[in-house]
Amino acid sequence: MKIILFSRPLSEAHRDKIVRIFATIERYGFDFIVNEEAVECIERFIERTIAPENRYGQHVGQISDRAVMLCYGGDGTLLEGIHRLDGCDIPVVGLNSGRLGFLALAQSSEVDDVFEQIANNSLKIERRAMLAVSGNLDGKNQTIYALNEVAVQRLGASMISVDVSIDSLPTLTCNGDGIIISTPTGSTAYSLSAGGPIVAPACCCLILTPLSPHNLTLRPVVAPDSSTINLKIRTRSNEASISVDNRTFAVADNEEIEVKISKRSISLAVPHNISFYDTLRNKLMWGVDNR
Repeated sequence: MKIILFSRPLSEAHRDKIVRIFATIERYGFDFIVNEEAVECIERFIERTIAPENRYGQHVGQISDRAVMLCYGGDGTLLEGIHRLDGCDIPVVGLNSGRLGFLALAQSSEVDDVFEQIANNSLKIERRAMLAVSGNLDGKNQTIYALNEVAVQRLGASMISVDVSIDSLPTLTCNGDGIIISTPTGSTAYSLSAGGPIVAPACCCLILTPLSPHNLTLRPVVAPDSSTINLKIRTRSNEASISVDNRTFAVADNEEIEVKISKRSISLAVPHNISFYDTLRNKLMWGVDNR
């Protein structure tokens, strides 16, 4: 078994947790690789050198052994980590280093439980859909993948217009700050902040959430996950931005973007003792009586 560890550079406050992770890896006899950006701080914490063959860069590459990606951080760290897999079907565990997340569900105090499940091949896995976002991004025709969402947004003070078609049928024009298209997994991220609905990850749909629309009758729309969504972007400043999870690209005036469910998906490991609804109740404090 190989552990693919992904982390952003860490402060001294994380030393004990990283030492514990590596002690547990050694106890189970697992092989490991670490992303280059985190090597320096991890070497300092564990007080030994990580060999070149135990490092990886922007892509994990081909993994011949059974493997699990362990992302240490928050939801943003996990989103960044999964893109290093570049479509490889490897289970991803989010080990949360701070507050409760919607993706990085396992707490850092649960290191032993997580590794025991890895060793026993008993990780609870959920398949999560991803978006394929195609168009001229940063002046290059390409397809980018997203687990959470794609958001078209204005640059500067002027509003933008986004013409939205679903399965070639004109559906709405959003005049305002832009529009978000999210997966059910991403419904609790940017879309939720913009007034979109909370959707259980097991649902098969796409969520369209307008951003500060000037037309107050515009409301979020839920479409089947078989839909192909086309966006035509019109902007007074000749440019807008499009964010695909945690990556941002420039798009030109009159650019057309296609968004649909990708053939790629992610195998997200979730703790046995917590459900999506537990997370909602705890993170959104629905169980707190504020009276």
